[in-house]
Amino acid sequence: MTTPDVAPAPPLTFVIFGAAGDLTRRLLIPTLINMTRSGLVGEDLHILGIGIEPGGVDMLLERLESFLKTSGDMEEPDRQAAWQSLRKRIGYISGDFTQNAVYKEIADHLSKAPSANAAFYFAVPPQFFGDIAEKLSENGLTNEATGAFRRIAIEKPFGHDLASAQALNARLLNHVAESQIYRIDHFLGKETVQNIMTTRFANMMIEALWNNNYIDHIQITAAELVDVGTRGKFYDATGALRDMVPNHLFQLLAMVAMEPPNSFDAEAIRNEKGKVLKALRHYSREDAVKNGVRGAYTAGPIAGRDLPAFTQTADVAPDSSTETFVAVKLFVDTWRWAGVPFYLRTGKAMKARDTEVVITFRQVPFAQFPRNAHASSPELPPNRLIIQVQPDEGLDMEISIKSPGLVLKTAPVSLDFRYADRFDIGKQTGYESLFYELFVGDQTLFQRADGIEAGWAAVQPFLDLWAEGGKPDPYAPGSMGPACADDLIERDGRKWHQPDEKLGGKKV
Repeated sequence: MTTPDVAPAPPLTFVIFGAAGDLTRRLLIPTLINMTRSGLVGEDLHILGIGIEPGGVDMLLERLESFLKTSGDMEEPDRQAAWQSLRKRIGYISGDFTQNAVYKEIADHLSKAPSANAAFYFAVPPQFFGDIAEKLSENGLTNEATGAFRRIAIEKPFGHDLASAQALNARLLNHVAESQIYRIDHFLGKETVQNIMTTRFANMMIEALWNNNYIDHIQITAAELVDVGTRGKFYDATGALRDMVPNHLFQLLAMVAMEPPNSFDAEAIRNEKGKVLKALRHYSREDAVKNGVRGAYTAGPIAGRDLPAFTQTADVAPDSSTETFVAVKLFVDTWRWAGVPFYLRTGKAMKARDTEVVITFRQVPFAQFPRNAHASSPELPPNRLIIQVQPDEGLDMEISIKSPGLVLKTAPVSLDFRYADRFDIGKQTGYESLFYELFVGDQTLFQRADGIEAGWAAVQPFLDLWAEGGKPDPYAPGSMGPACADDLIERDGRKWHQPDEKLGGKKV
């Protein structure tokens, strides 16, 4: 796949802290291979890996190449050629990145590089984010006075609650400017997420209806088929709410609920998204009890194997009260969205891998059509727009039409679009657009400090409530969560959209 309409990124050194880790070999290097293959980066991109693992660049290359071969990333000749080109420009420094010696070596390496531009990627545990930023600053590596750019890219989790997010932001901003910080949320690299703005603002027939006069409610689901697996220690300290809601799900919510920006430059878009997150209603303790539920999966069969309960997983406390599923009902207190509930849910070991946004429109005020005695509901089904983020990125519009025949009867159908059917999107990781924007200096797809803190502020009442005690409700592996999640939405006379529902003979 080539992108001839996009200029290659400028020359730079991409410094990866945690270069021998899982994230680097599983996502970062395959992303750079894709970008090399498509011409988004040229031979003036150099990679410098930093890791605690002893050895030189040959050790790192051997690890990366071994993973690429076993993962199938080298099956296509052009991907193999891209990797052969890229591997010649990879270096490695072994050392403790909490000590100054490593940073002196980095400075020496950059002083000899063809370009002084550098982007630093923190593919390390979050407790090191502040330390690395501090050391980079102390050693002059974030100084842009020479005209070269110096940027840092940080993966989630960005804090574990409001106070820690505020503290991390304050520490970072004490050493680098906000314009140099790129807080990554990989959901924003997905085509369908980026397409939400185009779907709305390039189509008058959609944007004209995008308000509380026509929309009944909105559901955002991020269901995972996988369980906690080998990440027990991390997950037991994090949980589903912290892991997914204030970042991934809130970014989807912000894209759906934002006002039209006055331009599509980074700050205009981030301003509007920030306004949405700041408009999220902050619940009292009593409101949090009514509007949030949590669950943890039990032992049972899933995907042809027997899964142990979350509390029986390695590195998880047997008496853990951490949730693997969460569902919340939220409100965006603006004129556009007044009274429209946003239902969010996410969980592990669920029925299917499914990330989607479902916009359900209001019922027609009066239907003259004959009632169908065999239908599950005597009313016409509401129109729905389903934005499928993963898998099978695309859009579905559910409408009612007349059934063939002499009798006037209605039938629901789905008008569907899949990216893969219309465009050659290739084997993408979702990081390609994020890396490109990082390299060219466009912060549109990255979170700003105020947005991060606004997200944490909205979920803090749930964190405080659950910290008081109690246990998550159980749910069976391969289900769509605990019964309390159904109760949360059904008491409002609504139901969750199911990933395997069919409408008009088509999967929705």
